[in-house]
Amino acid sequence: MILPCTAVLVDVDGTLVDSTPLVERAAREWAAEYGIDPDEFLSDAHGRRTSDRVADFLPPDEVPEATARLDALESTGTDGITALPGAVDLLTNLNGLPHAFVTSMDRPQLKLRTTVADIPLAPTIVTAEDVPNGKPDPSGYLQAAAQLGVDPAACVVIEDAPAGIAAGRAAGATVLAVTTSHPAESLTGAHHIIADLTAVAAIPEGVRLTG
Repeated sequence: MILPCTAVLVDVDGTLVDSTPLVERAAREWAAEYGIDPDEFLSDAHGRRTSDRVADFLPPDEVPEATARLDALESTGTDGITALPGAVDLLTNLNGLPHAFVTSMDRPQLKLRTTVADIPLAPTIVTAEDVPNGKPDPSGYLQAAAQLGVDPAACVVIEDAPAGIAAGRAAGATVLAVTTSHPAESLTGAHHIIADLTAVAAIPEGVRLTG
């Protein structure tokens, strides 16, 4: 199957990089400090900005400090951070197809995790600090498309989480989901669902899905 596009917009954590052990360890330590059920916090944290998820549990005046604390805990280690299957091959064989990263992480987190996982950075990157609202708001994907000078409707968005899928759909893009962090039944908002990026290859017309 060929998905025609003029650019590819890719989520990072859970799509290109697996940092689940680190994120869960930090979230559980943080939740204990703030008297929050860690399982409830983690249940809808993936794919969203940390500050947005923290705001679901704490008063507005406590959110900045609590977010900074969780970010600090996540930055204290690199245990378990790895590249997900097919990620490096796809990024190093885009054959000139414009691409951008659109992530709910901040820039220090992005740099740390991509460095540890040996993920080559995209020339265009939109992080949590760059948008007024995080996923599922489409701001990140709209900004990335604008920076690349392409129509969002002519882009393929690659995501792993429901919030990111909703953001890509709201931006008007074709959304391709990978089941690297969520089961397929949680990703039905995407146009297409595959197991991982080993099934994706860049071609002159866009991206080709195999397998």
